[in-house]
Amino acid sequence: MNAAQWLLRESGLTSVHATGRDAALIILSRSCRMFAYGASALVLALFFAELGFSDAAIGLFMTLTLCGDVFLSLLLTQVADRVGRRRTLMVGSLLMVASGVVFGLCERYWVLLAAAVVGVISATGGDFGPFRAIEESVLAELTGPGTRPDVLSWYVTAASLGSSVGFEFSGRFVEALRRREGWSLLDAYHGCFWLYTIMGLVNIACVLGLSERCELKKRPPVGGEGVVAREEVQGLLERPGRDGRDDKVADKPRRSYFAQISRETLSVMSVLWFLLMVDSMADGMVYMSLTTYYLDQKFHLPKSALGDMMSAAYVLCTVTSVFAGPLARYIGLVNTMVFTHIPSSAAVLFFPFPSSVAATFGLLLVRVGLNNMDQAPRAALIAAVVKPEERTAVMGITTLLRTLASVTGPSVTGFLAANDRFWIAFVAAGALRLAYDLGLFAMFINIKLHKHEHEQVEPEDGMGGGLGRADEGEHTA
Repeated sequence: MNAAQWLLRESGLTSVHATGRDAALIILSRSCRMFAYGASALVLALFFAELGFSDAAIGLFMTLTLCGDVFLSLLLTQVADRVGRRRTLMVGSLLMVASGVVFGLCERYWVLLAAAVVGVISATGGDFGPFRAIEESVLAELTGPGTRPDVLSWYVTAASLGSSVGFEFSGRFVEALRRREGWSLLDAYHGCFWLYTIMGLVNIACVLGLSERCELKKRPPVGGEGVVAREEVQGLLERPGRDGRDDKVADKPRRSYFAQISRETLSVMSVLWFLLMVDSMADGMVYMSLTTYYLDQKFHLPKSALGDMMSAAYVLCTVTSVFAGPLARYIGLVNTMVFTHIPSSAAVLFFPFPSSVAATFGLLLVRVGLNNMDQAPRAALIAAVVKPEERTAVMGITTLLRTLASVTGPSVTGFLAANDRFWIAFVAAGALRLAYDLGLFAMFINIKLHKHEHEQVEPEDGMGGGLGRADEGEHTA
């Protein structure tokens, strides 16, 4: 194996290529969507301020938009496997386009609010809509245990890159439009939402290119026991009874459009959901917007310097996300989640203590640079412990619970900041994140993975640390 082949394999690009066109289209769709989310999030509050709306109205808009995105996501992810994943993604893309058109044309508060709540508008730059859970479920469907961490890692990496480019591009885009004759600042903000609409159209094009492989496959039970051919089942159902009547399916359960989650899955996921909510509440206490505000209050830095610091941190985040998949192959999913997240959590805990800008910036780089390395292994872990037909629904519920937990954080930080105790928010958030890390390690390090997988994927040579270690057809974390 030459150096180029080794690099392609270790970076995970070989896994992405082997997965096929569907995975590439989903990754492209996510990166374009996160570009749109970043571009709109930068100007959204400024757009409403330029329209003359109060801070309270802007805050209400942000809250209701987030709630709308979360519950729309929950609804669509619960029915996606029944009505079709591609159809559901198409509905989300159409709603994204519709919201972008409304924001590109309208300036009435209640119309904009309705478009944001019913449609898909990201108020924070995060992916809280219906797309992520479905896309992660599709990628889990397209991959096996050996390639899944790599593909999900590039899914996260593309998202980070899209967000950072969106934030950077939208600021320059607004300034460029303002310099054009006859363009006001408000017109420039409207222009950003037309970019949002264009990215929605790109999402539609990507969804149209997806194949039947993305849909949930009907699988026989593991081990093959109790498998009956479809024709045999039909014959049994239609075989005449002794009284000459057809014994049709009088007791056949009705088909539900909402996904059903088994008790076995709930017993595992309830623990993970609790831990993830703890982590999300901690993250909500120190959102990046709150972090930049703290830096501004403590060091009185120029806004350009704050922007440069955040940009550098997110570039590092994009780079490190590439290594999440390869690392998971060698040390396992849970180990990757825990051992990359602990330094980030510790950086949050110690963030308020340095008195110099340089040391504080160093902690910011550690925090943001390592913060996303657990995302791909987390999605792979969920895919490995739940049944394939439950993945979309479980990932949708996971997004809902994490988001609801995170919205409680800013209010706690606001109370502390109002009482000159802003620094306590970082200490508390860091401690909660560390508790999540240790709890995750204690509860999931020995859990059996892939026991619902029907096609065992042989790991490549050199894969170890959990994913490459077989144990009677199953793997441990």
